[in-house]
Formats: sequence, structure tokens, C-alpha cells
Amino acid sequence: MNHSAAGFDHPARWYSEGMKLLFKWCLSAMTLMALAQLDAGISVDGFGSALIAAFVIGLFNLFVRPVLVVLTLPVTLLSLGLFLFVINAFLFWAASAVLEGFQVASFGHALIGSLLYAVMGVIIDSALERLFTPRQP
Repeated sequence: MNHSAAGFDHPARWYSEGMKLLFKWCLSAMTLMALAQLDAGISVDGFGSALIAAFVIGLFNLFVRPVLVVLTLPVTLLSLGLFLFVINAFLFWAASAVLEGFQVASFGHALIGSLLYAVMGVIIDSALERLFTPRQP
């Protein structure tokens, strides 16, 4: 099998992508812990709960968010994309509804938390991209 045709041209690439994913997961969990300190309406029982919550939020964003975006496309277009913030807040709140160690008191707290979580996610992605990008000699 030709691994370079599948995009797996070097074993170090697998390692790099795996490490990048682990770092993102841990940093996202730390972001949730920080949000719990900043917003009294968000609580996280510990780092283990934050890891699970970050994983569940990631799964919701991967599988549920695209469906919601398509179903609410007319409202999203009418609101010039602002309804996407509501979708993000709903998914943040839904994650707290299915987990015991991660709680969000209200939709307002979910909206603020999801906004800050998304901003930190962009910063984390940018930092990790720079960290894990191979440098040319």
C-alpha cells in the first residue's frame, strides 16, 4: 500500500498530529477549568470532568453541529450568521446536561461560556499549528 498517496508520508507526521490532538484536548479542558473560575454559572468538578466535558463538546461539534447548522440555515441567513452563536451555546449547554461533573446554570451562562471557549479554541489552534509545523532549514 502506498502510504504517501493516503497522506501518511512520514511516521513522524502521525506522531505530530496525535500529539497536537492530545495537547488541544488538554488545553481545551484547562480552558473549561478557567471558565469555571471566571463565570459563577459554570462549574467543573475537576480536571477529569473537564477532560470528559471537552471531549463531549468536541463530539457534539463534530456530529450534532453540522446537522443543526443545516436545519437552521434560513434563520442563520436572516440573522447574518449570528444564530450560529445560539447553536454553539446550545451545544455547550447540552454537554452540561449529559454530564455530571460539568454544569452550566443557564442559557446566558452557556452563551458567554461558549463564546469564550470558541475564542480560546482559535488561540489554541493557532498556537499548536505554530508549535507542530515542521520548520524548513
